[in-house]
Amino acid sequence: MKLPKQKVNRILSFSWRDLLISAAIFGCATGACFLLHEMADTTDGFASPVYVLAVLLISRFTNGYLFGLIAAVLGVIGVNYVFTYPYMAFNFTISGYPLTIFTFLVVSLVTSALTTKTKEQDRLRLENERVKMRADLLRSVSHDIRTPLTSIIGATSAILENPTLPDTEQKALLADVRDDAQWLIRVVENLLSITRIGNDPAKISKESMAAEEVLSEAVGKFRKRFPGVSVEVHVPDNLLMVPMDPILIVQVLSNLLENAVFHGLTTSRILLSVRREGSWACFSVLDNGQGIPPQKLPGLFDGTLKQEDSSGGASPGDGRRNMGLGLSVCMAIVRAHGGSMDAKNTQTGAEFTFRLPLSEEEPQHDDP
Repeated sequence: MKLPKQKVNRILSFSWRDLLISAAIFGCATGACFLLHEMADTTDGFASPVYVLAVLLISRFTNGYLFGLIAAVLGVIGVNYVFTYPYMAFNFTISGYPLTIFTFLVVSLVTSALTTKTKEQDRLRLENERVKMRADLLRSVSHDIRTPLTSIIGATSAILENPTLPDTEQKALLADVRDDAQWLIRVVENLLSITRIGNDPAKISKESMAAEEVLSEAVGKFRKRFPGVSVEVHVPDNLLMVPMDPILIVQVLSNLLENAVFHGLTTSRILLSVRREGSWACFSVLDNGQGIPPQKLPGLFDGTLKQEDSSGGASPGDGRRNMGLGLSVCMAIVRAHGGSMDAKNTQTGAEFTFRLPLSEEEPQHDDP
């Protein structure tokens, strides 16, 4: 019975990265055994646990089963040939030798299997998240685009079909058309941001940028649209350089600033800040609006959130009041940078915070 080709490839997976990792770990284990052999007057047997640990680490940090199995075989040879009397000679009559071989192989196989299964589950989880994000994006876009387009058609039709409309009414309709067109531009920018992220978030183009420059660009765009809203910017005294895709991060900040106005309802002042928190750059958008309804906080970033009226149904203008698309895009961009995002209500309004790693090698964290 033949094994599936995919399973064979998984078992015999080879890469130069895995080879270097295996050589480094096995070399360190062998060096440690030589050091123990020279320094300590000890009975034979100290090498076995060292090599078992080496096999465990190699199986954990390499893909597939190949290097774990090779390490198990080499470990058995090392224990028998090099570090067991008579030295530099094979002795197959050693008590417990079959158990040693069996232990090495079992450790290798079990660890490799668990590691491979975990990586496969992570890959499937990420793929499911991408599929869900695309579905949510399409659902949100279809709703978000239809509503302003309907409004634009209605306003322009009213102007064309009623040439005797007073100038004030014509200006009011044209103002509505302008607002709807700006909203469509925002939706398109969100779509372009998702396209830039692509299927492999790890391949986004990062460059080291001064955080205050990114904040300045986002605030400049915001003030052109909302000149009546006060924006206060706080930056650290020392220049803060952050590895990022500046276009995508400006899009995140623009979405958060506009949401503060659209959904804060009474927002008249926004505090935009950036600070260093250990190995992270922490960006914050704090407004003095009405805050976020507590029941909406759990699903704030899932891409399906809709503004609801007091009766609990979708409001007629929910296409233009949709927070989900912008926030799901923001979360996708921040995650693609290796960061995290959260939101909370404060005593004066709402605060959105996202964190980006300050090094290209993203630090491990537990959702700070």
